[in-house]
Amino acid sequence: MIDEFAKDNLHGRLRRDRKALLWKLDGMSEYDARRPLTATGTNLLGLVKHVATVEARYFGEVFDRPSPEPLPRWQDYDGNDLWATEDETRDQIIGFYRRTCEHSDATINELPLDAPGHVPWWPEPCPNTNLFAVMVHVLGETNRHTGHADILREGLDGRTGVRPEHEQQIDEEARAAHCAKIEQAARSAAPVKA
Repeated sequence: MIDEFAKDNLHGRLRRDRKALLWKLDGMSEYDARRPLTATGTNLLGLVKHVATVEARYFGEVFDRPSPEPLPRWQDYDGNDLWATEDETRDQIIGFYRRTCEHSDATINELPLDAPGHVPWWPEPCPNTNLFAVMVHVLGETNRHTGHADILREGLDGRTGVRPEHEQQIDEEARAAHCAKIEQAARSAAPVKA
């Protein structure tokens, strides 16, 4: 009984975070969805592509249920899943993510939480694991990258949140006053040297 509760709870949270990640692309121009927004090149569409690849590997290869999507060998990982090439469309990447989620959901639904898995890219003594541990790991990865996407989106146009129904109108004056208050507290705590 507790296993089904835990599985349903983790799966529900994973589904929630998947939706939030995709929502971060809503209304973004093609350029803004793809352009590097950090010193390491992090971008919104690349985050979706990366999380899709993570799910494809963890809920596919780890449980000997290979993804129907073509993936390079994990041994050949070079970070190319972190950005979209000029030949990849937003629809292709979102489609890849949605198909991967369907495949992941099938794995989650068909296996018990204690189903054994093997993660060859995890160092010894950790490569042998189970569905529960993988669900927790992938939920953490998805949540982490959805947080990245939230900050990137806020930097682009000020929009924040996890669901459109909870989004509030942006009050630029209130935000500026709030940031000024935080800046003042920071300066007071650690005076800036001239």
